[in-house]
Amino acid sequence: MTVADSAWVLHVDLDQFIAAVEVLRRPELAGKPIIVGGRGDPTERAVVSTASYEARAFGVGSGMPLRIAARKVPEAVILPVDHEAYLEASETVMATLRAQPGATVQVLGWDEAFVGIETDDPEAYARSLQAAVFERTQLHCSVGIGDTLVRAKVATGFGKPAGVFRLTSANWLDVMGDRPTKDLWGVGAKVSGRLAKLGIKTVAELAAADPQTLIPEFGPRMGPWYAQLGRGEGASVVDDSPWVARGHSRETTFQQDLTETAQVAEALRELTARVLEDIGAEGRPVIGLTLKVRYAPFATKTYARKIPETSEGNEILARVLELASGIEAGRPIRLLGLRAEMPMPDDARKGHTPTRSGW
Repeated sequence: MTVADSAWVLHVDLDQFIAAVEVLRRPELAGKPIIVGGRGDPTERAVVSTASYEARAFGVGSGMPLRIAARKVPEAVILPVDHEAYLEASETVMATLRAQPGATVQVLGWDEAFVGIETDDPEAYARSLQAAVFERTQLHCSVGIGDTLVRAKVATGFGKPAGVFRLTSANWLDVMGDRPTKDLWGVGAKVSGRLAKLGIKTVAELAAADPQTLIPEFGPRMGPWYAQLGRGEGASVVDDSPWVARGHSRETTFQQDLTETAQVAEALRELTARVLEDIGAEGRPVIGLTLKVRYAPFATKTYARKIPETSEGNEILARVLELASGIEAGRPIRLLGLRAEMPMPDDARKGHTPTRSGW
């Protein structure tokens, strides 16, 4: 698809997806505060996977400890995570998007995708797309319209729930200029704080920043990229090439804190074995490791290292245990996570918006 006046990027985001799937299975839950996480037991250690809009109104959000969410909304319906049900619903939605006339679909996750189209009326196309998804799945979605992937992604937030919103070079700064940089896709609270130390607090200030001034803080790749984000610029072509994972990660929340070195070592061996199973299915070696440690009550640290390319399980385990030497001795641990990075194959997608590892 070539970039032209009639070429548009649509970002489709299913509204409260996991909660909505649960309501479809249990219509009596409609309108009630729903929290989905772990095994659905707030007395266990788990985090919120999603919350319905009714629960979000009480301050419940993804990643919040389930027990805290339950205290915020005592009347909430708390349900266990059902990966298979969400995957089935997601696949139906994505198949519906691909079936739309002239659509090029780039899947971003269970509940969102970019759709590239050529049309003179992107709003009408977006509404027809929403209708098709609802007719097939009874799920509502919001659609952001943009002339770049970044602008389409950001626009979706203004369309929620179940609406349509357009962001282009013409209205980008009018809509986004006075907003804090953390409202940008790809800029979280930490990066926003680092930008603030440079005197950059708003999107307009980031858009006006000289990319070279950001390099000392963020490096030669990410510095200019953040400046580009501030302008809403970047890729404008939706790529439907099969997604290729850069890595695999696993994590375990322990119902009882780990306090002994032997316990930690055994947990790391089990975690490494699970990650190696995922890596083995890819047929690619490991080139980097990141160990995530969440100390009680809720302080998280990560330890990362590049390693010589290898597919040897024992060597990878040895590298993991080396990383674990940074763990603070005697400090109770409630969660361990491990991510293994892999080299991208020659046919991997190029030129896409950089993303964080997920941790």
